[in-house]
Amino acid sequence: MNKYLLLILSLCFSTTFFAQEFNAQVVVNAEQTNVSNLQVFKTLERSLTEFINDTKWTNKVYANQERIDCSFVLIISSADADTFNATLQVQASRPVYGSSYSTSIYNYNDRQFNFNYREFQPLVFNPNSFDSNLISGIAFHLYTILGLDASTFSKGGGNEYYATAKQIVTTAASGNFQGWKATDGNQSRYQLNEALISPVFSTFHTVMYEYHRNGLDLMQENPREGKAKIAEAVNMLKEINDRRPNSYLLRTFFDTKAEEIQQIFSDGPSVPIDQLVQNLTRMAPTKRENWAKIKF
Repeated sequence: MNKYLLLILSLCFSTTFFAQEFNAQVVVNAEQTNVSNLQVFKTLERSLTEFINDTKWTNKVYANQERIDCSFVLIISSADADTFNATLQVQASRPVYGSSYSTSIYNYNDRQFNFNYREFQPLVFNPNSFDSNLISGIAFHLYTILGLDASTFSKGGGNEYYATAKQIVTTAASGNFQGWKATDGNQSRYQLNEALISPVFSTFHTVMYEYHRNGLDLMQENPREGKAKIAEAVNMLKEINDRRPNSYLLRTFFDTKAEEIQQIFSDGPSVPIDQLVQNLTRMAPTKRENWAKIKF
């Protein structure tokens, strides 16, 4: 009897205490390449899934139910031997307390994601060296997700992960791939990370915490107060917009949250939203259609 008990405890221990950080779904879409043999892309899809889900990315303990749900859709536009031109769509979410709802925390379209890859090439991440644009790019997004997720649960909780993402940016800048340098445009991994670690945007991290922990997580218990807290949090972003109008960080935030904000303030108990809608229209004019659908 004891050996069966030991086996059960062993299984519970390994499942509960040694789960990795991510529950990732990976899709590699190579339809645009017109390549007849898709095996290399299937291998890449499987390898990326294992790389993300099986690598230990932090020194923290994650239970199975704490793994971060995320998706990576790699769209390859052309392939020549081991050289691939691609874009990467990354999304991540976290559960809302007391509900079955998951809220999106990251929605990023990485248009600078060209890379080299050989079928069955081992995917191993080393933060101190730039070995592959594919590996560094994926790792950058994973640490950014870890940072954003942690920021929604504790103030300043994501700082260590943004710092690791910064290390990846710095190391990868030695390569010849776009997205890692200040000169690579206003919508790059470099620009996003600079904003996340800059004191100029420190209010953003407060907003992430207030919006999720004191807003969304409260709505099951007190919908009116939760909505009011979310409105207060979003209004705080005006401070950033006043100093840095049309910043890439705010555009990324509203790409992630526009539909959710629209839905939150179009249902349930009403709260004062005149100032909110005014600020939303000023901060994210490209989402004007969403703001126009807010009913209260």
